[in-house]
Amino acid sequence: MAEMIIKNGVVYDPKNGIDGEKNEICIKDGKIVENVGAGAKIVDAEGCVVMAGGVDGHTHCAGKINTGRVMSPHDMRYAPIPGLSGEEPRTKLLRPQVGYNTPNTYAIGYRYSKLGYTSIAEAAITPMMARHMHEEFEEIPILDKLGLVLMGSNWQVMQYIQDKDPEKLKAYMAWVLLAARGYGVKIVNPGGGSSWTWGKNVSGLDDKVVDFDVTPADILIGLAEANEALNLPHSIHVHCNNLGMPGNISTTLDTMKLLEKVKTKRDRQVMHVTHVQFNAYTGTSWMDFASGAPDVADYINKHDHLTFDMGQLIFGPAMTMTADGPTEYRNARMFDAKWSNYDQELEDAGGVVPLNYTSQHFAHATMWSIGLELALLVKDPWKVMFTTDNPNGGAFVNYPEGQALLMSDKKRQEVIAGFPDMTMDRISLPNIDRELGWGEIATMTRAMSAKMLGLDDKGHLGVGADADVAIYDIQPDKVDPSVEHEKVKKALSFAKYTIKGGEIVVRDGEITATPKGKVYWVNAYENGIVQAEKDRLMTDLEERFAKYYSIQLSNYMVEDAYLPRPVEIRPEVA
Repeated sequence: MAEMIIKNGVVYDPKNGIDGEKNEICIKDGKIVENVGAGAKIVDAEGCVVMAGGVDGHTHCAGKINTGRVMSPHDMRYAPIPGLSGEEPRTKLLRPQVGYNTPNTYAIGYRYSKLGYTSIAEAAITPMMARHMHEEFEEIPILDKLGLVLMGSNWQVMQYIQDKDPEKLKAYMAWVLLAARGYGVKIVNPGGGSSWTWGKNVSGLDDKVVDFDVTPADILIGLAEANEALNLPHSIHVHCNNLGMPGNISTTLDTMKLLEKVKTKRDRQVMHVTHVQFNAYTGTSWMDFASGAPDVADYINKHDHLTFDMGQLIFGPAMTMTADGPTEYRNARMFDAKWSNYDQELEDAGGVVPLNYTSQHFAHATMWSIGLELALLVKDPWKVMFTTDNPNGGAFVNYPEGQALLMSDKKRQEVIAGFPDMTMDRISLPNIDRELGWGEIATMTRAMSAKMLGLDDKGHLGVGADADVAIYDIQPDKVDPSVEHEKVKKALSFAKYTIKGGEIVVRDGEITATPKGKVYWVNAYENGIVQAEKDRLMTDLEERFAKYYSIQLSNYMVEDAYLPRPVEIRPEVA
């Protein structure tokens, strides 16, 4: 592969302590290196911001998104952001693109790349749907990908926790990741998905799950301890109970406190809490609902065992999709909206509901404020990942809008000025004047998310990292993000260059190449589980599949052929 050198750019590389310095970046064979030869291709980044390629550690790009596509045919043509939404015809290089909240697979790859993102994590997949997830991954161009496997309402998981059999639980977790070719453990509304099979839910950490003598607290601790025993690169990835309900802040804080007792040997969190905006509500009903962001931020500022992502709301249409079936039922009834619901056999529930967020609705305006409050009130950007919980809070193509808002108090105040009066005593944002700098944005969109996921070769520009680079056409010494919101938003929306694995894939905001991305997965089963436990587990699984599942155990595992460019990670287990 040709050598390359990026010159004259202003580099922001938080992992390596570089905050706005003019540095050269050398690339060879798809990696960042110390030096290259005299014949290296030169990329002139004069007057530009240079960062590592973006890493979206929580998005929905495979699986449930297909239901969203079926439910919203109008979304295929909706184009609020030219070049990043709606219909675009096939070209000699590119496949046809459609969609906004639920774009087709090709558009997902192209549009993330235009934003300067190079890696994404599908945040919720049932093992039975994993084969199809990988089929979709193969059709998403350019980006590296990974999938988080749902385990929080899995019958085997709850059975082994009920039986107080941590060794079998650990073996099963490792086997499921192997079977799904998954990367990590996702827990959604722990226990609630299983209870939803009977039209019920759990309301707190100590509720009993229907048909099992276990509680959400038992599930969280059991999976977290097994996760650490297996030494998985990523911690448990947790969607808390009571999402979207006034007063849910108490459950959120209880969940965070519960995980204080779990220890890790890795240099990372023991729990990543997802889209916290949807779980930071005070009050007893929507009438007295208000932001709980200050209390959540205060806890996070004082504790180092967790990280979180925002779940920032974007005004306009959105497509909510989650394994939290009861939440989607409630959304559909509350807004008289379309609703899709399903139960993936013994593995989890799910639902899809289209919504529209408006700045003139006091609840939506409050929710918009909460996401920003969380990112601004938490002092350490290494604990915060920027997301919209795509497409739940809004489509990922709106990331530049939210990131630019974090950099401009002036723009935030302009938006707030148009809110209904009912919003103003519910939020703290009018009194927060912090404005993030380029280094903090680089942390929240690259360095933190790569570290949070345990991707050592992502999110930075140090020697040995993947040569994934984003170059934005904006001069940080001449453009003031505080007052020039639109310039920042435009620059972040269409990268001047995106370089993926040492190849230029975006130039001046247009796609120039469409290489296949890699798929990361974790194999903790081969080295981490002794043969006696494997035998004991398989005896159990053969009986359960014969009794409960609609498919054969022999047809369950994802074959290697579904991962044409795999990156297998085998953690060292003591």
